[in-house]
Amino acid sequence: GGLSQVRVVAAGGDFSMALRTDGTVTAWGNNDYGETTAPDGLTGVRAIEAGCSHSIALLENGRVVAWGDNDDGQTDVPAGLEQVTSVSAGGLHSLALKENGKVVAWGWNYYGQASVPHGLTNVTMIAAGDEHSLALKSDGTVVGWGLNFYCQ
Repeated sequence: GGLSQVRVVAAGGDFSMALRTDGTVTAWGNNDYGETTAPDGLTGVRAIEAGCSHSIALLENGRVVAWGDNDDGQTDVPAGLEQVTSVSAGGLHSLALKENGKVVAWGWNYYGQASVPHGLTNVTMIAAGDEHSLALKSDGTVVGWGLNFYCQ
């Protein structure tokens, strides 16, 4: 039993996902918002991320697909978003890192977690927390934005 031919796993709020070696996605657990129901025909997936109750897939062609809870726009991938190298799913927001080192964010923005700081460039890695976001720059510095109640 169990899963086989898995390349990557991701854990969301109450669900889990696996990216298989053939570029397809398998998900299980709570599906109240459709977070475990990948879109029909989803193939060519390079990376996956799981948020509180939404899922993101980065495709081999640099485009992004998202599904699940969209009450706060977290699955409304911005039109024309392409040349993406990585994605990150926060609690109710999402991040994408483009080939040019710029970050794109969308979804719930109550604490500014989806408002990328003006002029942020040369980013090599992104991470989305529940209500904050982080970017690692090529010079080794880290930039954070969003909720900072606990100095996160």
